[in-house]
Amino acid sequence: MAFRDGPFENLKVPLAWTAAVVVVVGVAASVVMLAGSNRDTPTRSYMRAGVETAAAPVGEVLSAPVRWTGNAFEYIGGYFFAVSENRRLRAELAELRDWRDEAIALKNINARYEQMLGIHTDPPIPMVAGRTVTDARGPFARARLVNLGSADQVRAGNPVLSEHGLVGRISGVSARVSRMILLTDVSSRIPVLIERTNGRAILVGDASRNPRLDYVRGTNMVKEGDRVITSGDGGGFPRGLPVGVVAKGVDGSWRVKLFSERAAIDYVRVLLFHDFNLLVDPTALNAPPLASLDAAPSPTPQQSAAITDAATRRAAANAAAAERAQQAEAQAIARERAEAEARRQAAATAAATPAAPAAAPAATAPVGNTGR
Repeated sequence: MAFRDGPFENLKVPLAWTAAVVVVVGVAASVVMLAGSNRDTPTRSYMRAGVETAAAPVGEVLSAPVRWTGNAFEYIGGYFFAVSENRRLRAELAELRDWRDEAIALKNINARYEQMLGIHTDPPIPMVAGRTVTDARGPFARARLVNLGSADQVRAGNPVLSEHGLVGRISGVSARVSRMILLTDVSSRIPVLIERTNGRAILVGDASRNPRLDYVRGTNMVKEGDRVITSGDGGGFPRGLPVGVVAKGVDGSWRVKLFSERAAIDYVRVLLFHDFNLLVDPTALNAPPLASLDAAPSPTPQQSAAITDAATRRAAANAAAAERAQQAEAQAIARERAEAEARRQAAATAAATPAAPAAAPAATAPVGNTGR
């Protein structure tokens, strides 16, 4: 007999009661499993695992509406607050861009500082670092002002280097500021050296970016691509400072592409170089006379006898030479006296002799005619 044909055919179970029964049964099963968790048996473990496996999909289904509701509220809240969120993100982005630009600038400055700190001379020469600006009102066409002066021990004539090479020299100094003439100025004259051939030349500025090489010594001493450094001639610059490379100008003259033109001349180092006395202690070169005798061993008897014999012969030779010199001087004096006496006697004899009478002019008689 079918269920609908039995006595329960008119029975209608409400849905709410069905859900309530299912929940009660699930809660009761959970309580039973929790109560028996401390004394599990293999049968109960299998039973609990089966219940958990069967209840998992039910839990997922029951929690789905709550999860969907939370996602819906989050979506609606994000939609209504998107404008303010975008404004906040734009402000943060603008602030981060400023920080990014500042970080890039600091990175570039640090890189240039690191290159400048890597510059060294041989032998070492003290340096001071500073910053430069363009000098637009000075007497020079190509010059810059450096925020270093006499208070920093800077003097006129000091060489100036950038992180790439030689820039120029100091022409004037005040307490806190100094003027630097660039290598490209028309008044700049620097003795340089062609590194490959050791040929000397003068680097002459002519207000262009590439100074000219003049007075090159020798023939075939320069070719394109040769590296140019300071020669140190004249004592104004130390030898070996990098200057540039040789290139052929449009006018056919040899010119130099300066290393310092590779980047803006913002940060420089001033070499506190005045003359070559800075490179070596002059007193170390001037040892006292016969200083090595204090450390020399005592002579042997044979050496003493030889030294005494040599000194005796040297003294005898000096005495003989002095005597010969005295005799020669006495002979010269006697000869001069004899010559003076002879001249005096000749003058006296000439004065005592009477002068000869002048010859009378011959009279010329007129020639007359004897016959007429």
